[in-house]
Amino acid sequence: MSAEQQVIVVGAGPTGLLNALGLAQQGVVVTILERASALQSAPRAIVYHWATLDGLARLDLLDDARSAGFLKQDYAYRVHRTGEVIEYGLSALEGKVRYPHNLHLGQGALAAVILQRLETFANVRVLWGHEVTAVTQDDAGVDVTVRAGEQNRTLRADWLIGADGAGSRVRAESALGFDGMTWPERFVAANVRFPDDRPGWAQSTFYVDHVYGAIIAKIDESGEHGLWRYSYMEDDALPAGSAEERLPEFLANVFGKEIAQQTELVAMSPYRMHQRSAASYRAGRVLLAGDAAHATNPTGGLGLTMGLFDSYVLQEALGAVVQGRAGESVLDGYAQMRRRAFLDHASPRASANKRLLFHSTDPAKLDKDLEVFRRMSRDREFAAERLYFTKTLETPSLLAD
Repeated sequence: MSAEQQVIVVGAGPTGLLNALGLAQQGVVVTILERASALQSAPRAIVYHWATLDGLARLDLLDDARSAGFLKQDYAYRVHRTGEVIEYGLSALEGKVRYPHNLHLGQGALAAVILQRLETFANVRVLWGHEVTAVTQDDAGVDVTVRAGEQNRTLRADWLIGADGAGSRVRAESALGFDGMTWPERFVAANVRFPDDRPGWAQSTFYVDHVYGAIIAKIDESGEHGLWRYSYMEDDALPAGSAEERLPEFLANVFGKEIAQQTELVAMSPYRMHQRSAASYRAGRVLLAGDAAHATNPTGGLGLTMGLFDSYVLQEALGAVVQGRAGESVLDGYAQMRRRAFLDHASPRASANKRLLFHSTDPAKLDKDLEVFRRMSRDREFAAERLYFTKTLETPSLLAD
């Protein structure tokens, strides 16, 4: 069977689309397979850390992404039990990095920005409604069997990127495992509209409490009130289908009854949280990226951050391999370095973030843990040092001399 494409990318989320775009810009022929019929808009990631913006700029996407979202610098921790508010911001990075701000933009909106750019390339196609059912490979390429409606077909490519999420069929078909653990609680991501003029609330706020803990971040400024992401945790034994009925209690205990009564629920997505990684991010001609390779709880926004960093280095390396500008060993480097970045840095930090925000039942320990953020609020150099953490999750170009 001859190949119509050099690379198949499975998954039309930001990770898959970024890989496809980077490959397309290098002249590689790419087919994207997505089982859904269109881009998905369920509440997921919304904040892109400052360290990821360089990569968007290299792919010539940053201006479009900024136009679709907005930039921000402020952070705050608020403690439910004591009422303490600790404020700090990315202004500490000014003069030290190129982009000293985060980008706020819904994950679906970012995907739409990337897809719009992909549509300008003749060497890329997206096949919607195509579900992968089998993956096999030989020394020369990969065969991907898909179901589209009532029809089955097989596509062949030189390489395959699995960017099809934590439930990745590509990973399962490649026998790469997904070791780790699933948190016992349910996470609920809700898009809500409520008044922006709540005094003392940053555009990214971590609300610390073992019952009412939440991550509260602004998504956009459309409508009479701004659109915000309100993410919280609840007992997984509760029925997921009735999560909407329980939301007002959380809002009332965080903002007060008056704000809770003014809140409009736009969308809600309950889901399980994981700390898991594939045994390897490469199996021959199959490569994994994003949640297909690793999954983390969302506290601190490191999940899609890791997917972006995966994409920046993978598309560049794979493009060079396809075109004969680099040997396949760079792909082993990708697999090894990205796995270590997750296991040694991203996953431990996300787990620590979750414990602080949602499980701080010891007042003395919480007071000690919060001292780091108190110091950040008054010491710009210390704040810059701490904020630089997200840059350590990046893998430098594997093609550099």
